[in-house]
Amino acid sequence: MKKTLFVLLFLASAVFAHAQDVLPTKSVYVELGGAGLPYSFNYDFRFDKERMDSWGMRVGAGGYTTGSDSFFSLPVMVNKLYGKGPHYFELGFGLTFFAFDEDNYSYCNNGYYDANGNYVCTSYQDQDSYYEFILPVDGSPSLMGTMNFGYRRVPVDGGFTWRVNLTPIYNNNGFWPLYAGVGLGYAF
Repeated sequence: MKKTLFVLLFLASAVFAHAQDVLPTKSVYVELGGAGLPYSFNYDFRFDKERMDSWGMRVGAGGYTTGSDSFFSLPVMVNKLYGKGPHYFELGFGLTFFAFDEDNYSYCNNGYYDANGNYVCTSYQDQDSYYEFILPVDGSPSLMGTMNFGYRRVPVDGGFTWRVNLTPIYNNNGFWPLYAGVGLGYAF
């Protein structure tokens, strides 16, 4: 009995010691704002599983539906972490595919920026309403370019992770540098 207990204790400590050597190069998190636009659920991973300060990628999905509206987003970004655990600066770029219920919205056919930097649409496909998410959108489905500059905290042994970032967005109708995001999740 004592030998069995000793062997089990030894195996458990060996597994625990090995688990501490594995870097948390993957994470799942929910992000409010950011590349998923209103919000998104994301999976992030490093290409080099032996270094946290390396290139990686994130893929997510977000959206909502109400009685008359629906919206879906799919952010895909390549990112690089700089720093040493648990504190990292994140730099990234990518695209967000999104679609919405086009029957309830019109979109801008033509426009310009006035002297104050405001976008003025001169013609709509449908004059009843107008859809934009920060920037005017040319219909559904569409793409929004995204960049990412932010702070990411990833515990050395994994666990609760969080991030705060500035996420400039752009499309063929303009550029908005002050969009941001906040994410909470689990690194493993």
